[in-house]
Amino acid sequence: KLLSWLTGLGAGMVLLSFMQKLLYPYFWDDLWYLLKVVRCGFQLEMYKLKGELVTVLDKFLTHAKKQPQKPFIIYEGDIHTYEDVDRRSNSVAHVFLNHSTLKKGDTVALLMSNEPDFIHVWFGLAKLGCVVAFINTSIRSASLLHCLRSCEPRALVVGADLLGIIEEILPSLPEDLSIWGMNDSVPPGIISLKQKLSTVSDSQVPRSYHVASNLKAPYLYIFTSGTTGLPKPAVITQLQAMKSSAGLWAFGCTSDDIFYITLPLYHSAGSLLGIGGCIELGATCVLKKKFSASQFWNDCKKYNVTVFQYIGELCRYLCKQPKREGEKDHRVRLAVGNGVRSDVWREFLDRFGNIKMCELYGATEGNICFMNHTGKIGSVGRANFFHKLFFTFALIKYDFQKDEPIRNEQGWCSHVKKGEPGLLISQVSEKNPFFGYAGNKKHTEKKLLCDVFKKGDVYVNTGDLMVQDQENFLYFWDRVGDTFRWKGENVATTEVAAVIGMLDFIQEANVYGVAVPDYEGKAGMASVTLKPNKSLDLEKVYEQVVTFLPVYACPQFLRIQEKMETTGTFKLQKFWLVEEGFNPLKISDPLYFLDNLKKSYIPLTKEIYDQIISGEIRL
Repeated sequence: KLLSWLTGLGAGMVLLSFMQKLLYPYFWDDLWYLLKVVRCGFQLEMYKLKGELVTVLDKFLTHAKKQPQKPFIIYEGDIHTYEDVDRRSNSVAHVFLNHSTLKKGDTVALLMSNEPDFIHVWFGLAKLGCVVAFINTSIRSASLLHCLRSCEPRALVVGADLLGIIEEILPSLPEDLSIWGMNDSVPPGIISLKQKLSTVSDSQVPRSYHVASNLKAPYLYIFTSGTTGLPKPAVITQLQAMKSSAGLWAFGCTSDDIFYITLPLYHSAGSLLGIGGCIELGATCVLKKKFSASQFWNDCKKYNVTVFQYIGELCRYLCKQPKREGEKDHRVRLAVGNGVRSDVWREFLDRFGNIKMCELYGATEGNICFMNHTGKIGSVGRANFFHKLFFTFALIKYDFQKDEPIRNEQGWCSHVKKGEPGLLISQVSEKNPFFGYAGNKKHTEKKLLCDVFKKGDVYVNTGDLMVQDQENFLYFWDRVGDTFRWKGENVATTEVAAVIGMLDFIQEANVYGVAVPDYEGKAGMASVTLKPNKSLDLEKVYEQVVTFLPVYACPQFLRIQEKMETTGTFKLQKFWLVEEGFNPLKISDPLYFLDNLKKSYIPLTKEIYDQIISGEIRL
């Protein structure tokens, strides 16, 4: 009887396992992810119960005591241990204590390239309880002035290689703004921080200066990338920084991993997820001043890199490099980031080996994130039952013509069906607050949707269109500002760019919509760059788009650029392209027009342009 009972039990377990895999194939993956999320939340609650508010800086200081000689930052071959970074940041703090009137809560702007001193200054100011505003190093003149004014800093710290761009706008800066340069020789009106560092102590700064009284207090200001206008300073609280720092751990990284960060530290991916993630683990980071596709794998081999971060087009740039022998001869096991297309994902794995791609989704200022913990190609994550316990979100119907959510007769928004693109919105609540932007409150208010499904509810408008499939996997579809409507249909710029990018002479394609008088919606336009030593074949471009795209998605206009403008995080810049439109008198780049009779793109002359504007040529 016992044998019979055990046999029946075994058969039942096998059947149960089979049914679970058939009906709930991702159950264990989802459960494991839930346990990690619960662990993070439990840890934060335990700190609260103990009366401790532990921050990322506190965790760094703990590592500096426990493992002072462990490499923290490796930069251009030089090793900076946890103790080295701790002492150097102490010196930064002492300079401002001795030579400025900065106090806890003051804002200090930091304009510096990727280098160890970025972290030294960041941590040094954090030790004084200052809020640090990371400034994009690629912006200039008016945009730079806008950023500095919007975060209202008391001081500005500038890297040695960027002093020139500050000198250009020096007369326009507020008189009460003290400017510090990380160089021995600095222009008039700027104080040499580097000289002062050699004159101060590197002793510990009393914890009373930076002890956190509230995890929802501002810690950093990180500017949005500015793809749709001037950058806005997103408020990053101590709580958000703590949550972000757990990202690498959640994907399975450990203290033994060596991380490679080529992303700019002024962006949340490089600073919060990258540097913050290393601190959470007590790991080592190889920091690169600027991403280089040609040097990438050599660096990975040289420093025994096991994990790297990516964003935007970085993986595609690596795939575009000439093939070499031994491309799978490395120790990289994980890649963490967001924005890699499905076709690039597959090509990357096929070419560079069995690297687990850890795709995630999350905006700098957002209150929701998704993590692809199953490895499903192309997906940014999965909306399972467990996920909904912590994040309330929805995909709602969106009017691309009016550029706003669709509301019914009662004024409520509607959910899209599975498989349909919808605007991702995330509910604002006590456990998922939205901190918005510093400065003008209108920017924060504009980001919120009120009375969405019921009176009084509030959601963050992410500005991202997503698709959820039958298995509840989520896929990024497009930005609402990028998707446009033409001939009564919605055109996803990412799809059009991918099709054009398949041509062997196209280096990059940037697709957007342009307004044409007396037409509803926007006509498609593609700005492209050519590969070196390759020539443009207009008939092939025509053949490619009409073969692989619906009629309404075929770009009406083509623009050839020598260089594609991108943001610091490899996002293609569209704002000014849209503003310039397709007028050949205003644009010096070669322009072409889709001609179905000639089955080719033809030069867009002034005569053709005038005929389009007058309506003689119908699109």
